[in-house]
Amino acid sequence: MENIRNFCIIAHIDHGKSTLADRLLQITNTVSERDAQDQVLDDMELERERGITIKSHAIQMDYQQDGKDYVLNLIDTPGHVDFSYEVSRSIAACEGALLVIDATQGIQAQTISNLYLAIDHDLEIIPVLNKMDMPSAMPDDVKDQIVELLGCDRDEILEASGKTGDGIQAILERIVEKVPAPKGDPEAPLQALIFDSVFNSYRGIIAYFKIVNGTIRTGEQVKFVNTGKKYHADEIGVLRLKPEPRKVLSTGDVGYIISGIKTSKEVKVGDTITKVDNPCSKGISGFEEVKPMVFAGVYPIDAEDYEELRASMEKLQLNDASLTFEPESSMALGFGFRCGFLGLLHMEIVQERLDREFDMNVITTVPNVSYKVFTNKGETVEVHNPAGLPDVKYIKTIEEPYITAQIITKSEYFGSIMTLCLDKRGEMKKQHYLTSERVEVTFEMPLSEIVFDFYDKLKSISKGYASFDYFQSGSRPAKLVKLDIMLNGESVDALSTLIHQDNAYNFGKKMCEKLKELIPRQQFDIAIQAAIGAKVISRQTVKAVRKDVTAKCYGGDITRKRKLLEKQKKGKKKMKQIGNVEVPQKAFLAVLKLD
Repeated sequence: MENIRNFCIIAHIDHGKSTLADRLLQITNTVSERDAQDQVLDDMELERERGITIKSHAIQMDYQQDGKDYVLNLIDTPGHVDFSYEVSRSIAACEGALLVIDATQGIQAQTISNLYLAIDHDLEIIPVLNKMDMPSAMPDDVKDQIVELLGCDRDEILEASGKTGDGIQAILERIVEKVPAPKGDPEAPLQALIFDSVFNSYRGIIAYFKIVNGTIRTGEQVKFVNTGKKYHADEIGVLRLKPEPRKVLSTGDVGYIISGIKTSKEVKVGDTITKVDNPCSKGISGFEEVKPMVFAGVYPIDAEDYEELRASMEKLQLNDASLTFEPESSMALGFGFRCGFLGLLHMEIVQERLDREFDMNVITTVPNVSYKVFTNKGETVEVHNPAGLPDVKYIKTIEEPYITAQIITKSEYFGSIMTLCLDKRGEMKKQHYLTSERVEVTFEMPLSEIVFDFYDKLKSISKGYASFDYFQSGSRPAKLVKLDIMLNGESVDALSTLIHQDNAYNFGKKMCEKLKELIPRQQFDIAIQAAIGAKVISRQTVKAVRKDVTAKCYGGDITRKRKLLEKQKKGKKKMKQIGNVEVPQKAFLAVLKLD
């Protein structure tokens, strides 16, 4: 046990975590030259395509120092704010963390929030200055920032380059010296924390765990504490580039267990594995439940695929513990699910994965956040969906969730970022100059305002330099109204939104204009209206496609033409009563991209 080191790599997006992990794997000969490729741990097609890490990846390395053999368990984590739940789970399975900072960019918002996560779990922090080979590196300035943030000595900061491999050896030596060996008692009853799981269509569900106390052997009867279910440990092993079976795993080891579990509800991330014949007294505590930030309806394009979509979502949830969903139905779209996501990128990735991995083509409704509604009867209702809003006459107040946002940027973009945040109903709390060039601003703003396009706008205003991080900080009363979109007087519930009173008119007007472009013309006029309650605030009309019924009349009396036009008018009226308007898939997507 003294020779085991469990550590993870944490950093902001694009600071070189995965590249650094590649070098560590090469130096320890964990990956052969034949299997070597860039970002070797990012095995999902989407990750390789976008160049981002979406899932945490665990891998074991062997390393020799001073004649001793060490086992290093590395977990590479994502950097994006939407996947911070992955980071928190990885941190729970480690004793140390490499804090990677880009020498060309310095400390960014996500660096700080991931660092706080690690400090909360009492991890040993090893600061690493990456990308030292770049001509634009500013080692001295960035070291000053690190010393101020961590309070460490300048000599403790390691310089490295993931690209060239400089300084990697020193990182490995520092990990062996600094990161404490796992604590625990191999003789005690088994306690193992599940920190991840994946679905394999041949073997069932594979759970990844870290043993806190005790020992586990192949073929033993095990029990999951929270669900109370018992299983047979068919195969246990360690995570190399490919899983390698082992006969015994002991305290401090990170490994996997295959026990033929078929249903996803039986495996919960954060659960504890113990033995049936000698169980532990209680499960491992301190694992946070995920809190979704953004809610959207996900519906199958073909109503018959509903059950298939449910199965796909359950399998995806195993692989992505931060996804939550419950069934709902809509007049316009039929049966589907109300899903909770950690942010818009998370929502986009889930939609992509459903399409690629499960071949499910889905429609996603307008994303919104959850509101608390206080009624006159003294009840409190949580509303995730505009359709679930009680009648206006019963509502006393509505509270919306607020976030505390930290933005770190160059001082030249400070003014335009201030304007953006104030436009989004933000309140500035404090500003702090990290150096003469860089400033950290803290804002409090409604979560609903950043759900749509805040991140994209922030990046374009600051030419990609601003970094953004947020956490939820309670809720406040808000003047919210329900904006309905009606086609020929019938409300389309999938397009209705809860929106702040001041923004409702503009949003309604833009919605109607956009739908006018997208809804195909019919044989009758289509009235597109945006309404708050009974009051219509905007209207557009899609003109009918008219057939020229008077074409066959040459000359003659005007009454002949009028008779034909009157007949056509009656037909149009009848058609309008029985005709229905199909809202194309593009319309739902266009609403998300409304500026």
